[in-house]
Amino acid sequence: MASLVPAGYTDWLANLKMRIRDTRLRTALAVNSELILLYWNIGRDILIRQERDGWGAKVVDRLAIDLRAEFPDSRGFSRANLLYMRAFAEAWPDLPIVQQVVGQLPWGQNIELLGVKDPSERHWYAQAARAQGWSRSVLALQIASQAHVRQGQAITNFERALPPATSDLAQQILKDPYQFDFLNLDPSVQERDVERGLIARVKDLLLELGKGFSFIGSQHHLEVGGEDFYVDLLFYHRKLRCLIAVDLKAGRFRPEHAGKMNFYLAALDDHERESDDNPSIGLILCREHNRVVVEYALRGVETPIGVSRYQTMLAESLPADLAAALPSPDELEPGILTASDTDGPD
Repeated sequence: MASLVPAGYTDWLANLKMRIRDTRLRTALAVNSELILLYWNIGRDILIRQERDGWGAKVVDRLAIDLRAEFPDSRGFSRANLLYMRAFAEAWPDLPIVQQVVGQLPWGQNIELLGVKDPSERHWYAQAARAQGWSRSVLALQIASQAHVRQGQAITNFERALPPATSDLAQQILKDPYQFDFLNLDPSVQERDVERGLIARVKDLLLELGKGFSFIGSQHHLEVGGEDFYVDLLFYHRKLRCLIAVDLKAGRFRPEHAGKMNFYLAALDDHERESDDNPSIGLILCREHNRVVVEYALRGVETPIGVSRYQTMLAESLPADLAAALPSPDELEPGILTASDTDGPD
């Protein structure tokens, strides 16, 4: 006979599980921070010895042999990793930055950041990776697509349509252009094809949108005056505390798109906005836009709307001559399959 569960046990167990998970996470982060700090100190020592004391490059080879002999179970003291430590210390000379920012990132992400040569850009990506929880592969993609340039670049009327504190935050969360390079779609596809592709890869979509977006649904139904209308994609943003409606356009932005989004936002605010929510925000995603046309279209609109471009392949953002020189996915696929059949494990 199963033992009876005392009153309050279920809630206590749930709380206990949460505390255990939290402690494990904090322990893992503390261990990672100590390891990153150790690597930084080793790298700094190598720098000092080479620059101040004139030790040659061969000291790294000798150090790798000696450390691996002393710590045979550790994979972190290879010659390549010691050189990464030296580059890491050179890239981040200030200890507080190491402790507060990059020390919170795994070593793989820190290695990826070394490819960003501009210190201010590198710092931006380090902070973004920490705040967004980017994996190494996602961080590499964000660097390749120049996320620091795209962030906050959507054309909006937020300054006029939202309170100052909210408008600044809303502006920063929108990008232009968005990189949907995980969609292998022909430029001639229709909006519905783009939408289907985004829904099929909703995890990748949320990563590109950024932290705070929660997906509600696609073709979200609105009934107004006995007629049916549908919002392509609907999200809720936890930090902004508002609904975000996304309208996908396969072609160029047209002024009438702003009127349609204004209609959606009015309906969402009247029928679905909660009492403690902020006004709903609209994002029109199109293949192309003319900044002057967008600004005129938004000038008389009082609901908050942003307009951004999207690209379905990273090659779309490259110069035409360079993009033309790249192999197509069909050309790449046989080589990828061959490599995956012959390559051993990492």
